[in-house]
Amino acid sequence: MPNRRNFLKAASAAPMSGAFAASAATSKVVSAKGRDYFKELGVRTMINAAGTYTALTASLMQPEVMDAINYTSNKFVRLNELHDAVGRRIAEMLQCEAAMVPSGAAAALTAGTAACVAGSDPDAIRRIPTDMTGLKTEVIIQKSHRYGYDHAVRNCGVSMVEVETASELERAVNKRTAMMLFFNANNNEGKIKDEEFVRLGKKHGIPTFNDAAADALPVENLWKWTKMGFDLVAFSGGKGIRGPQSAGMLLGRRDLIAAARMNASPNGDTVGRGNKVNKEELVGMMAAVEAYVKRDHAAEWKEWERRLNVVVTAVKSIPSVTTETFVPQIANSVPHLHIRWDQSKVKSTYADVVKKLREGEPSIETTPGSNDSLYMNFWMLQAGEAEIVARRVKEVLKAAV
Repeated sequence: MPNRRNFLKAASAAPMSGAFAASAATSKVVSAKGRDYFKELGVRTMINAAGTYTALTASLMQPEVMDAINYTSNKFVRLNELHDAVGRRIAEMLQCEAAMVPSGAAAALTAGTAACVAGSDPDAIRRIPTDMTGLKTEVIIQKSHRYGYDHAVRNCGVSMVEVETASELERAVNKRTAMMLFFNANNNEGKIKDEEFVRLGKKHGIPTFNDAAADALPVENLWKWTKMGFDLVAFSGGKGIRGPQSAGMLLGRRDLIAAARMNASPNGDTVGRGNKVNKEELVGMMAAVEAYVKRDHAAEWKEWERRLNVVVTAVKSIPSVTTETFVPQIANSVPHLHIRWDQSKVKSTYADVVKKLREGEPSIETTPGSNDSLYMNFWMLQAGEAEIVARRVKEVLKAAV
């Protein structure tokens, strides 16, 4: 199933109203001073029918987020004081002990791991990752949960201990075990599911960390795993929450969040010093969470389905074309569309259609990772773009008949 990991492999290769109103990507985008920066730089904009991938600049920030960023941009504050206040507000909204805003989910992984390894000990904080003398240096993870983003964990100088079963996990626990890492998107792939993983962590007194970066849907997920008992949970800020792409959330135990803060910017001589978050991202992330928990999620879902059906209606008359709707159970749980055809009747491969959509006018990016269909989703589209996507897909397929 396409996800943020698969995209890293593939990347090289009717008007709405109310909360959904926005300018179409095909209209001229200019700044308040009238400059079209992308045009000046020769960078092409696109319609995003792929999803919230970092390589595609993830999501577009909500107006409330931009208001917060603009407000904070011309004022000075003491950064640690703001970190404290924003963390308290987010923790209250998301019903957890404590929270911090790192510079994304990967930065949350680094800060959270450092908290489990070095704690709040200034000497240990200063020494990781190059001098791990006397520190716990192992992180237990299911073999099926290994993924590219665990590099952010390994940045702290730890080694990954792979297990497959609960009994293997229990045998792997030892005095060097610092943490147990869980990749939420792979919950169905591993033999140890989330609730059992938490239970095993509690049994052995080992902190459990859930990377739920792309799993802010439904909104209840924002407190689901901390209430389940995970000691730390990471979310991306710039995906479905539609906050700053250079921000995220680390939620969990008060002592671990306090330690994570000590291992992160603005503190110097720390493994997380380079993962800076300034006042704009801090308040912008808070504003994004405030808007997200108040959003009419049922109406939003209905709009996504409407967009999908616009495309289905456009292509259904083309010979041999079939469509299938799919909602991933975990990670980016929004309506996705598979479009398939008999290549003896529509004489084009799926890869060729993806290429034509990307290189056409306007440029349209579709979801990567599927070799048996044209695959797309619609939650990042703006007003009027579903109709544009439908027209272009129909044009490309009909031209190959």
